[in-house]
Amino acid sequence: MANKKAARKSVIQTISHTMRNKVVRSRLKTLSRKAFALAGTDLNVAKSVAREYVSELDKAVKKSVIHRNAADRKKSSLSRIIFS
Repeated sequence: MANKKAARKSVIQTISHTMRNKVVRSRLKTLSRKAFALAGTDLNVAKSVAREYVSELDKAVKKSVIHRNAADRKKSSLSRIIFS
């Protein structure tokens, strides 16, 4: 266990950030599976799920859960599949 007060605080912050990141990443994986599965089906349904997925990606970038370039790459690959 940490000896200094700042080190203890750092451990607590790391735990809370890890839990938050885990929730966000899990949500992203679920939406990703849904969006890529619906890519070949009805265009309106696929667009709405893709819109939700892109929104969650942007929120994750804003919270520094994932890197901006990773989110852009995922959005690009999804749009390539849906609109082609």
